[in-house]
Amino acid sequence: MRPFLAHPFDHDKLHEECGVFGVIGMADASSFVALGLHALQHRGQEAGGIVTYEAEAGFCSARRFGYVRDNFTKADVMATLPGTIGIGHVRYSTAGSKGATAIRDVQPFFGEFSMGGSAIAHNGNITNATALRRELIERGSIFQSSSDSECIIHLMARSMGRNIPDRMEEALRKVEGAFSIVAMTRTKLMGVRDPLGVRPLVLGKLGDGWALSSETCALDIIGAEFVREIEPGEMVVISEKDGVQSHFPFRRMKSRGCIFEHVYFSRPDSILGGRSVYETRRQIGVELAREAPVEADLVCPVPDSGTPAAIGYSQESGIPYAMGIIRNQYMGRTFIEPTEQIRNMGVRLKLNVNRALIKGKRVILVDDSVVRGTTSRKIKDMILDAGAAEVHFRIASPPTAWPCFYGVDTPERSKLLAATMSEEEMRDWIGVDSLKFVSLDGLYRAAGVAKGRDNKSPQYCDACFSGEYPVAPSDMIEKGFEMKAAE
Repeated sequence: MRPFLAHPFDHDKLHEECGVFGVIGMADASSFVALGLHALQHRGQEAGGIVTYEAEAGFCSARRFGYVRDNFTKADVMATLPGTIGIGHVRYSTAGSKGATAIRDVQPFFGEFSMGGSAIAHNGNITNATALRRELIERGSIFQSSSDSECIIHLMARSMGRNIPDRMEEALRKVEGAFSIVAMTRTKLMGVRDPLGVRPLVLGKLGDGWALSSETCALDIIGAEFVREIEPGEMVVISEKDGVQSHFPFRRMKSRGCIFEHVYFSRPDSILGGRSVYETRRQIGVELAREAPVEADLVCPVPDSGTPAAIGYSQESGIPYAMGIIRNQYMGRTFIEPTEQIRNMGVRLKLNVNRALIKGKRVILVDDSVVRGTTSRKIKDMILDAGAAEVHFRIASPPTAWPCFYGVDTPERSKLLAATMSEEEMRDWIGVDSLKFVSLDGLYRAAGVAKGRDNKSPQYCDACFSGEYPVAPSDMIEKGFEMKAAE
């Protein structure tokens, strides 16, 4: 049984699947990894794991369900993870047994090779994992998990590379899709990004030690200096003796980082692509106010992800910003077996309307996205129940009409509201006075691309909005997924 059952509010959001973190050259490395994972908890709240190495104890690992704070703050657990090098991972389930994760699916994964052991933590999704897995099993590999990431360990085992970094290179050349990887041997910390750079990975320095992380906010929590992003297609190998060594084992391609990292996945206090995530989100609100103005009395965010965009909308429109919806910060996730009555309370367990502020007002609600639309309807009902005169939704992303296959938990296309309805139909279905999404060009401008999207060669991966996949999802196509017809 899974120890947590996701709250109904969470079912109507796109979830980034994983966060990765690693350090080398730091006494008590596991504590630094635990702090880093705590800062990355928003990227995966289902389970977490840490692997360390110490000469006498060898490789040590701990994998647990639930939050980092509930597992990796306990002295008895941390005492089992000695060493000056370590990596960690937090996850939601992507590939693998979604919704019924077994402990064997929790990363980092470990493999023992002829030249020593290696642990690996992967953020992203391998789009040809089914084909790779089938081929590996036919050749005698025995899989321990249902995760696509385990394919990398088996490919490394079959490689004839002279050392573990060489074997990882060879393995990753056979992999399609998106990957940001943090891995370790007894003496080396490694970081790799796929050639498109879909998922983020950054490098930091603390004293004589080094850190790799999915986001800069996790470097901040341990007091590390942000050095730079790992470039798309780059592999870094870090040792206490030689420092950071970098090379590019893959064919160079134009970068296509995930634009939804700017909209929702990354923490607002992170730096992504040289830009403040907070400032990009605020600027999305500015673009929305220019593209979709409306007369109203208040601009209210749907907390917490809608807040920066709501601030930007208010500043550009001149309409006062107000906290019309208050989030219960201590809700976390619901109980192991919530009663039907509690489930039916739905969003009200996490969000509550500030009635004294809302009554009689024309309200603009700013949210980051509309996925299934069920949460938007419930929030609208709450606002109207509180006596609002009008409700207008402004969405800080274009309509989400296509599933992501690069490491994001997306419903199948038929369950995405924008895949089956026009904007006007969505407005009527949600039941609001108006509904407007930021345009794709507006989103690009907010992300720092002044001329907007280059339709011939997009600067970001925006497949969830455009249906244009930079890497064909071969496994899903084999299962019947139909790509967008060429225009």
